[in-house]
Amino acid sequence: MTTESTDQAPVRQLAGGIRRADGTPVRVLVVDDESTLTDLLQMALRYEGWDVRTAADGRSAVAAAREFRPDAVVLDIMLPDIDGLQVLARIREDRPEAPVLFLTAKDSLDDRLKGLTAGGDDYVTKPFSLEEVVARLRGLVRRSTLTSASASDPVIEIGDLMLNEDSHEVTRAGELIELTATEFELLRFLMRNPRRVLSKSQILDRVWSYDFGGRSSVVEIYISYLRKKIDAGREPMIHTVRGAGYLIKQAV
Repeated sequence: MTTESTDQAPVRQLAGGIRRADGTPVRVLVVDDESTLTDLLQMALRYEGWDVRTAADGRSAVAAAREFRPDAVVLDIMLPDIDGLQVLARIREDRPEAPVLFLTAKDSLDDRLKGLTAGGDDYVTKPFSLEEVVARLRGLVRRSTLTSASASDPVIEIGDLMLNEDSHEVTRAGELIELTATEFELLRFLMRNPRRVLSKSQILDRVWSYDFGGRSSVVEIYISYLRKKIDAGREPMIHTVRGAGYLIKQAV
């Protein structure tokens, strides 16, 4: 079945699940060279009411992404031709705001860090349950740039830092700062709560919409990413409160 390619549209939460604002199903691209796995994921995601396309290698994934224009991507980091990190970079050229959930057989911190550093939004380690993948992906889709901003004023400002929830632009002192979908959501949560200490568990619940089972190190990783982009070479705005969490406030 061929799906017509249209621009990325907002999604909305309905009683029967998440759909795009135009009423069509959310589009998900699943990339893995294990056909049994892709078949199972396709079945589980279609049960959610989503439109699913699969690819078994990196080049097919890039071609499918250009045609299918997915709203989210499930991507194996180890593929037979080009690896998932290269696939991610190519997909980001056309779909910069689509969240990406990495699948990896390597339960090592280095491998997970590579995926997140490259712009991935979340990861699961094989073997995993279908319920876990669906829950992670559901959370990513809800909080991605597909989701319509609920605030009446889309612009949040703290000192010289500005975040626009409609355009998803972030600037500091007028300089544009490029953020991934997850980095943007984390910064938005911090900026919606200025001078308030937010714990790792609060951040996990709000930003990732999923119980990470104690893997709070992902929060530290993303706080580090934000600091490099927001605070590098400037007076710091993001602060650690030892034993309590993190806060953002106007630079002194």
